Amino acid sequence: MKKYGISRFVLLVLLFGLGGVAHAESRNEEQGVFTLGEVVVRGKQEGVETIGTVLETTALEIEEKNAETLEKALELLPGLDVRSGAQGIPRINLRGFRSRHVVLLLNGIPFNSSYDGQFDPSIISTENIAKIKVTYGTHSVLYGQGGLGGVINIITKKGTQGLNGSLTGEVAGRGGMLGRFNLSGGGEAFNFFLSGSVDDSDGFRLSEDFEPTSEESGGLRENSDKERENLFANVDFKPGDDWQIGLTLEHSGGEFGSPPSVINDRNDSFAKRPKYTRVEDYSGFSTQLAALYDPDSPFGLRAWVFYNELEQDEAQYDDSNYDTITARNSFREENKARSQGGTLQARYDLGDKSRLTAAFSVQTDEYAVDGETGRGNPIHLNEDLDIYNLALEYDVSPFPNLEFVAGYSHHWLGKGDGEDDHRGSFLLGSSYVISERTQVRGSLARKIRFPSIQQLYDTDAGNSNLDTEKSINYELGMTHQLPWNLTADLVGFSLDVEEYIEKDDDTDRYENHDEYRFRGIELTLEKPFLETGSLLLGYTYLDSKDKSPGTQKDELEYRPKHKVTLQGRYVWRFGLSAYASFSHIAGQYHYFSDDPVLKRELNDYILVDLKLEETLMQGRLSAYMGADNLFDKNYEESYGFPQAGRMIYGGLKVMF
Repeated sequence: MKKYGISRFVLLVLLFGLGGVAHAESRNEEQGVFTLGEVVVRGKQEGVETIGTVLETTALEIEEKNAETLEKALELLPGLDVRSGAQGIPRINLRGFRSRHVVLLLNGIPFNSSYDGQFDPSIISTENIAKIKVTYGTHSVLYGQGGLGGVINIITKKGTQGLNGSLTGEVAGRGGMLGRFNLSGGGEAFNFFLSGSVDDSDGFRLSEDFEPTSEESGGLRENSDKERENLFANVDFKPGDDWQIGLTLEHSGGEFGSPPSVINDRNDSFAKRPKYTRVEDYSGFSTQLAALYDPDSPFGLRAWVFYNELEQDEAQYDDSNYDTITARNSFREENKARSQGGTLQARYDLGDKSRLTAAFSVQTDEYAVDGETGRGNPIHLNEDLDIYNLALEYDVSPFPNLEFVAGYSHHWLGKGDGEDDHRGSFLLGSSYVISERTQVRGSLARKIRFPSIQQLYDTDAGNSNLDTEKSINYELGMTHQLPWNLTADLVGFSLDVEEYIEKDDDTDRYENHDEYRFRGIELTLEKPFLETGSLLLGYTYLDSKDKSPGTQKDELEYRPKHKVTLQGRYVWRFGLSAYASFSHIAGQYHYFSDDPVLKRELNDYILVDLKLEETLMQGRLSAYMGADNLFDKNYEESYGFPQAGRMIYGGLKVMF
């Protein structure tokens, strides 16, 4: 029996209601950008975002590739790797760092789990997104601790004057259904934006080339079904010329299964034993209240407070029948992760060429779990951490073509057992425009990340003596305008990491590893063609090393050495548009931890996606269809966990 709560009922009513409105009045959909919750905002000079790598994905690009959730919107960016493993959750990794080393923000609201520091991008819908900024390792000190790999900042849409909106319905193979809506409006002093979506799928289909095993017969992937609902709203109010106040509200909910390993062979040392896990229900809620004081003077003040929680009922069953919990490793548990806090940020413009920004933030992470194993043993954990950040950042443009940034931040960790920690981080960087065709940049940063509640206090693997992770990040980049209207961007980076935290194969506990190193290059080439077309080529090379004394692993596990992407877009005058993408992933290794350690390479793979869209009725109606994994490639991102084969979809969008 499908579970329809109040929020799903509200979403369905709004979807059908907006459908009627859309037929009554149609005009182009328009929304603004809700910048009030951004941590880093550009001033008169571009500042800190010029000295490192900052890539933006816009709402139009998200729609072109039909990216319904966050990981699909970002998966083609250079230096970024999306991987699904034993948990069945796509993880966004950046320059070799795991998702727990990437700070995820939604209008300034931290979305990293207070338990393990990770996040699930597949429950973050995209219909409310205006743009996504991905800032790589040498990012602003204003972001605080945690982002050794970088920061993903989701900036949502906001309303504009008048009433605008859209309604989208989509169907996909194997009974997948998706409905989405946007509604926005406002006047000179007030605006609002409202969006929602309902996604229901029986699961994904495996490739026809998949060879059945004892655990997976092929066709519809075992335990891959999902239900997801999202509801989002923000309001923006200007009570006076100097003040702006904004409120953000977000709800998510649903359930999903985690597909088990397709290999259950004790003679295969590299395969993980199958686990039969389901998230029976999850419910998340987030809110932020932000205020901006921006008088006609050098001084400005910004502040926001936030609250974010996620409740989840999870069960691991005995077998693929998903109906009994009696084994030692089986369990049923209810957990609640919660983060809350606030930030105060002051800015002072030292003339037209320099700016000083100071910030203080506090965040409390809490996690509680209660449950029982299949053998009747209780599961209980209730822990919290307090994190404080104090930052000062100075950016100056002494000459029209030169930008310089320096920043320092100090971070405090308060643990429940009283063993507190404090560390500092810094940023130095500069960019220089050599000519109209060439710009260079360079930066050096020290970043830190405190251990998570899971790493410190997990009942089986926790280690309360863990040290703080530290990295020194170097980056050099150049953007150059080549002949034939071709733009090239080349980045070289080196990341030296100390005290990297991972579960140790011998102790089965979280331990600090002395030294990891990530080095590589990222190259993008972009070229417009004719009047309405563009091509974007990307290449990433990553060299990852375990430099710890006595290690038997050279290249680190599941870090692709090569990533090649190609995206093409074209719009014809009669309203037809086409989007296609190509991606090639190669050079991934995985290990069996024995003595000596065994190493094996994961199969390389190539994926092709295609989407066609026709715009009708002067832009008020569009019909689209497409295929992900067009050539039905059988591939894995982790050994024993095959991914989706060809998926064909189609939909209609009405705008008013």
